[in-house]
Amino acid sequence: MLPAAKQLLRGCRRRWRAPQPLVLLAAPLRRESGGFLPADRLQMLCLRQTGNLRHHRRALYSTLVPSDEVTVHYKHGLPAITLTLPSRKERCQFTVKPMLMTVGAFLQDIQREDNAIEKVEVFTADGSMISSSTLMEVLLMNDFKLVINGAEYSVHPPLKDQMSTEHKLEMDDIKSMVHKLFTALHLEDHQTRRERELMQKMELLKEELLPLEQLKAGITSDVDAKTSRLLWIGLALMSTQGGALAWLTWWVYSWDIMEPVTYFITYGTTMAFYAYFVLTKQDYIYPDARDRQFLHYFHQKSKSQNFDVDQYNKLKNDLAEVEESLRRLKNPLQLRLPIEEINDKH
Repeated sequence: MLPAAKQLLRGCRRRWRAPQPLVLLAAPLRRESGGFLPADRLQMLCLRQTGNLRHHRRALYSTLVPSDEVTVHYKHGLPAITLTLPSRKERCQFTVKPMLMTVGAFLQDIQREDNAIEKVEVFTADGSMISSSTLMEVLLMNDFKLVINGAEYSVHPPLKDQMSTEHKLEMDDIKSMVHKLFTALHLEDHQTRRERELMQKMELLKEELLPLEQLKAGITSDVDAKTSRLLWIGLALMSTQGGALAWLTWWVYSWDIMEPVTYFITYGTTMAFYAYFVLTKQDYIYPDARDRQFLHYFHQKSKSQNFDVDQYNKLKNDLAEVEESLRRLKNPLQLRLPIEEINDKH
């Protein structure tokens, strides 16, 4: 039997090319019904115990995930994308928030994780580039391609279970109830805190406006007096003109001589009013003309007394906004008061 065992060993070595000698046949041979095993039975025993390594390798590839594949699975309700980093050859998992995170933010996270990544892009299954402003929720609805440094990976996101209509309605009711409960518990405190903040801001604005208001009152008084003097001077000039024309008509010359003079004076006055319209793009109306002259004198006086008109206007606008916000905050409907209390307030 020893020559037969040696021949079997040489045959196994030629077939498998094993790096180490086969130690199975070194053990004592078993007996079967008072004799040794036949050679053909012994050869089948060697094949059954050693096996074909190629078959094992195929079984390995069919059951495990390739190391360079990009996978997507849901963990605690959030999608987790797992991929292999090019430099370290390590699997890295990225958990994304579909409704808050964009494709651009996801690609930036990949580049920050591995500095060896120079370019990363996302394409649809048909090869169209996906914008970086697209939400991850939209991206994970369909298959896409992830290209990292020129290497293309096909990604097949799993389908997330959709909530039923009844479940969505129940969730909406719960959200509405939670919102009402939060409003009932915190609305009064929020309104009180907001009212206190507005009152403090209004006091600060009034303190800043107080010196400006005093300076503005003095400027306004001087400018108003100057504008009034200008109006009285205009009235005096018109009275003097009327008296001079009357004196020339009845005491010095006759009406036949003074009629053309009065005509040209009237025509000159019309030309002056038209020139005012050309320069100001406004009709010559006495209240508007008086306000225009008042503002002209006011700005001149402000520059001479270092009165900041822009800052004053900004503070006045801020104060008006605060007062409007405070008025809206104290509105009975905003306070959610009952009908009886609303009627009592009005």
